[in-house]
Amino acid sequence: LDVNDREAVSRYFWQQMQVYDLHYIGFGLETGAGGGAGRYNPDFITIDDWDGQPVDNWQSYATDDQGNRTELVDTLTWNNFEEDWYTGPIAAGGPVWSPVVTINYPDFPYVAVSASRPIYDENDQLLGMVAADVHLLSLSEFLGELEASQQGSVFILERDGLLLAKSGDEPPFLVEEDGDIQRVAATESTDAMVQAVSQQLQDRFGEFGQIETGQMLQLDLAEEPHYVNVTPWQDEFGLDWLVVVGGPESAFMAQINANTRTTVLLCLLALAVTTVLGILTAQRISQPITQLSWATDRLAKGDLSQRLSEGNIKEMNVLTRAFNSMAQQLQKSFQTLAKNNELLESRVEERTAELQQTLAELQQTQMQMVQSEKMSSLGQLVAGVAHEINNPVNFIHGNLSHTAEYSHDLLALVSLYQQRYPEPDAEIQAEIEEIDLDFMRQDLPKILASMKVGTERIRQIVLSLRNFSRVDEAEIKPVSLHDGLDSTLMILQHRLKANSQRPEIQLVKHYGKLPLVECYAGPMNQVFMNILTNAIDAVEEKYTALHAKSAVHGAKDLPPYVPTLEIRTRTLGAKTVEIAIADNGNGIPEAVKARIFNPFFTTKPVGKGTGMGMSISHQIVTEKHSGQIDCHSTPGQGTEFRIQIPIRH
Repeated sequence: LDVNDREAVSRYFWQQMQVYDLHYIGFGLETGAGGGAGRYNPDFITIDDWDGQPVDNWQSYATDDQGNRTELVDTLTWNNFEEDWYTGPIAAGGPVWSPVVTINYPDFPYVAVSASRPIYDENDQLLGMVAADVHLLSLSEFLGELEASQQGSVFILERDGLLLAKSGDEPPFLVEEDGDIQRVAATESTDAMVQAVSQQLQDRFGEFGQIETGQMLQLDLAEEPHYVNVTPWQDEFGLDWLVVVGGPESAFMAQINANTRTTVLLCLLALAVTTVLGILTAQRISQPITQLSWATDRLAKGDLSQRLSEGNIKEMNVLTRAFNSMAQQLQKSFQTLAKNNELLESRVEERTAELQQTLAELQQTQMQMVQSEKMSSLGQLVAGVAHEINNPVNFIHGNLSHTAEYSHDLLALVSLYQQRYPEPDAEIQAEIEEIDLDFMRQDLPKILASMKVGTERIRQIVLSLRNFSRVDEAEIKPVSLHDGLDSTLMILQHRLKANSQRPEIQLVKHYGKLPLVECYAGPMNQVFMNILTNAIDAVEEKYTALHAKSAVHGAKDLPPYVPTLEIRTRTLGAKTVEIAIADNGNGIPEAVKARIFNPFFTTKPVGKGTGMGMSISHQIVTEKHSGQIDCHSTPGQGTEFRIQIPIRH
């Protein structure tokens, strides 16, 4: 149903009203508009329609027997956002029952509960609510038709003690002279049975809300024992009612006593007939049963050659043939079992060896996976990290040679001083022993050498990070695009590996012979990063969808899928190079592909994508490098991005 076609939807609801014992079916939209079909008296169904304007926006139309609108019968002001059936599902986050609604129409008091739930479009955006009303009088009529209501009473009440429905002629509400509708408390009902049962329940439990489990009670009402069954009834959408069924003991015991007498007579008759037939039957079947018992005993002791001959009793012949067949099958089964036992022992040995080998392989694979996970935290912050580390490391590394030289000179000076003044005073001698001067002479050069090795290692790491980020190449210069691609793939290596959700993503590289290309190396690496990240997301989404589908329909009904990325490079003529990055994911629909380079456009969930990656990539290629970037996609098969930039800027 198209909710924007309110006339068609309302007419469909009118048709539903002919089938179901409801008093209203309608819908309201986020725009404030809506429509529905209502039964405001037993013989009159209207079609309602309203828009989002604030005043006199509701029109109610009479209908003919085909559901066509005939004349306008009423108008009023309506606001979806002030109704419990509309606001309730939003607060509950799903389908919900509304509180009891009371509206006093001139000819028909309207007292009902609404079941409503949200409706969404294909993009999971909220459109509005759809609701159906159940009138309390209809519920009371249903209770009155129950067999238990013929000699007893059945009623339903809320936890606050107000009646919802009851069997009998009295409605569960009152209409005052001024037109107000008042709900009736069960303890104040004019129905003596309902009032008495409710009062005794309240006296026993204190509050109706304290009744949490079903109760079977025996109460004394009107000087006669009554049986009362109280059942809490709840559902997942907010209903919390008490269903009470009660009736006099005589209504139950009359039929029970009659049944008891009939049962006793039938039992006596059956006993006599059974005794006679038992004696006659026992005489005929005792002999073949004795033979069968003897043969069964021999069979149990291992004599599988036992066979019985048939007699005159058909039923016993069936049992005899079954025994002979069983004995023959047991004999064959024991022979087959002996052979299978030998075969099973050999297969168990083979399986044990295979399992031991598999366990060793799994242990080795587990160690490899743990090691791989330790290396997966590099991330995409390499440019800032490399820049921040490089300056202090260069400062330390550059000053280590001076520090070593100064330390050497100072130690030489101390040695010269000790040669010229071998007998220092007591205070200097104590300080020499305190700082362990001899150990310091040996250890200080080692510390400086170790520090030089460490700073050298850090400089090598920074250089490797810079190969991707190109923080020191802000200007146009000739670079190897293959190095940029490989650096990007190195950073994304943790995403290409297999994990618990999918197998490893296959990477296929077809590198052509490319010259050095004049470009901004860092931004171009950013383009590679954006496209490769989206390609990895695409194949992961397709694999997850196929995996979920296979869990429902079975893997045998689905084609095998290997997530794959392919990178190709080549020269186009003498002035242009092309880099193509392709995946075999779900592909991109035409409507989405037309907007893929628009700023802030994304198909990813909220919080996962900003919609700026492809827009920035398009700007880097077209504006900074005077090139072009194109997207070629086939839904269901995959997507390919082709980047073409000039060799000379």
